[in-house]
Amino acid sequence: MFTILTGSQFGDEGKGKIVDLLSKDYDLVVRFQGGDNAGHTVTVGEDVYKLHLIPSGFLLDSRVLIGPGTVLNPEVLAEEIDMLAEGGVEVHSDKLGIDAKTSIIMPYHIEMDGLRESSRKEKIGTTKRGIAFAYMDKIARDEIRMGDLVDSEKLMNRLSLITASKEAAIKELGGDPSIVTDKELIDKYLELGQRLAPYITDVSYEINTAIADGKNVMAEGAQGSHLDVIHGTQKFVTSSSTIAGSACANLGVGPTKVDEVLGIVKAYITRVGEGPLPTELDDEAGKHLHDVGHEFGTTTGRSRRCGWFDLPLLKKAIFLNGYTSVALTKLDVLTGLDTIRLCVAYDLDGERLEYPPIDTSDLGRCKPIYEDMQGWSDDLTDVKTYADVPELARNYVEKLEELMGVPIEYVSVGPGREQTFRK
Repeated sequence: MFTILTGSQFGDEGKGKIVDLLSKDYDLVVRFQGGDNAGHTVTVGEDVYKLHLIPSGFLLDSRVLIGPGTVLNPEVLAEEIDMLAEGGVEVHSDKLGIDAKTSIIMPYHIEMDGLRESSRKEKIGTTKRGIAFAYMDKIARDEIRMGDLVDSEKLMNRLSLITASKEAAIKELGGDPSIVTDKELIDKYLELGQRLAPYITDVSYEINTAIADGKNVMAEGAQGSHLDVIHGTQKFVTSSSTIAGSACANLGVGPTKVDEVLGIVKAYITRVGEGPLPTELDDEAGKHLHDVGHEFGTTTGRSRRCGWFDLPLLKKAIFLNGYTSVALTKLDVLTGLDTIRLCVAYDLDGERLEYPPIDTSDLGRCKPIYEDMQGWSDDLTDVKTYADVPELARNYVEKLEELMGVPIEYVSVGPGREQTFRK
């Protein structure tokens, strides 16, 4: 069985905890896009793991893979492996695999990213981790790959071909071009290459042979559907395709192999950084969602903007991904609100829209049209089955399911593994 899991909003929907919950049923869990600009949090008992590169299935028996559609900072990956080892979780080469074709984020990518964002008149809100510039090199066929880091001659040859253009680009941005050929940095990356060499594999081959052998594979997306580089809220997007179809393309798995597409949906909506958020709240309800939901970014630590559930955006995510079911997270955060609002459509210059407009600036001018539901005061965090969810909270869940037209398969009422259950 091949399952693809993606975020349906702007990221931070709780993908990590759902993958952690489900990974016991999967032989392989695979990351298919993004880099260390995305973070996921897994909570098991008192242990909290905040990761950026290693897929969420690492705590159970799954083998986890980093596919060639990702961009990899090897220093960050090595730090995560060390951090897990300090906590008693060993990540050996039988547990983790990295595709040889995975693009490497080089020091000059990070330098260029910071310089470019600083020079922008209109900030995008980039994490300044070199993601965009690494993807640019992939498209331009100037990338350094994971396989290059294990061979000093190959790495130096690759660098020699691009040094002049990289130095010129950094100089134009006002930076120090010597970072491209800095011997200390190059030596460090070669050392990292030797350390990570045992993990190198052919991810496409592993996945396809696993499926052929009747094993279960999950492709884990990063960020969210509306940050997709093509279909998201341009230009306030990430640098990769975050939707389900890119899992097939990036991992080298035919679309006929897909059995399930699971969307992760937060019971309200959040966004980090710039860009439109039609239901954004700056009142007491927004403060409640932010504070109770602990809405701070895993990667940046930045405060997340909060808003009511946005059905038009969710409809688009359903179209983009073809969800067969969804997991609803953070239902417990809504406890204590007297009234819960659902954005069912937009008003744009007097016209009712039930689907987001094409232009990002138009989305920013949309005014939400709400349906109100009665809130609840019951604490949900100790609930273990859907049958025990209080009636008013169940009404909300079932209203969302009706409006989405996609079955809600899982409901989450807290960060712990035991706080997620089937509907």
